[in-house]
Amino acid sequence: MSSFVPIPSSSIGCKFFMGITGLLLIGFVLGHMTGNLLIFMGPEAINEYGEFLQTMGHGVLIWVARIGLVAIFSIHMTLAFVLRNKNTSARPVPYGADGTIQASWASRHMMLTGIVIFLFLVYHIAHFTVGAIDPDNHKEVIARDIHNKFDIYTMVVRGFQQPLVSGLYILAQLALGLHLTHGAGSWLQSLGLARGWVRNLTLPLGYGIAGIIVIGNCSIPVSILLGWVK
Repeated sequence: MSSFVPIPSSSIGCKFFMGITGLLLIGFVLGHMTGNLLIFMGPEAINEYGEFLQTMGHGVLIWVARIGLVAIFSIHMTLAFVLRNKNTSARPVPYGADGTIQASWASRHMMLTGIVIFLFLVYHIAHFTVGAIDPDNHKEVIARDIHNKFDIYTMVVRGFQQPLVSGLYILAQLALGLHLTHGAGSWLQSLGLARGWVRNLTLPLGYGIAGIIVIGNCSIPVSILLGWVK
C-alpha cells in the first residue's frame, strides 16, 4: 500500500491527512444520506436521483466518484494503521486517547469500528451496487421502472423488507455513529484548529454529526420494516 500512497513521516502529518480524508468521507456520507432520504418522497423522486447519478457525464462521472471514494477510504485506513503503529512504538496510548480530547470508548476503539465500517461498505456494494447479495432483485432494477428509470425505490424497499438485512444495516450505522462521535469532531484537532473556543466544539460537533447520520440512515430500514414505506 505504501508504494501507491505517500505516507507522511511524522504522526502530525498522518493526523493532518487523516483529518482531511475523514472530512471528505463525512461529506460523502451526508450527501449519500440526503439522496437516499428522497425515498420518503416516493418512487419518482429517488428513481430520478438514481438516474441522474448513473447517467451524469454519460455514466463516467459515477465511476470516477466511486474510484475516488475507494481511494480516499484506502488512504484513511492506511494512515490509521500507520498512526497506530507509530503511537504504539512511541507510547502505549492510542490515537485520540490523549489529553487533548478526553478518552471515550469510541476514541479507544476507532480501529475496531473502522474495520466494521469497511466490512459493511463491502457488503453494501455487493448488495445494492453489484447485486451479488440479491441478484433477482437487482435484475429488476436494471430492467427499469415504468418511466424507464432505474427502479431504486423497489430495490431498497424489497431489500429492507428482510429483517436480517435491515438489522445488519442498522448495526453498521450504530458502528458508524460510534466512530463519528470521536472522528467527526477530532478532525478539528487533526488540522490544528482545536484552539480556544473552537476546542469546545469537538465533542458536540462529533455527537451532532453522528446523531444526524445514524437517525437519517436508520430511518429508512426502520420505516420499511414498519410498513410506512412500501
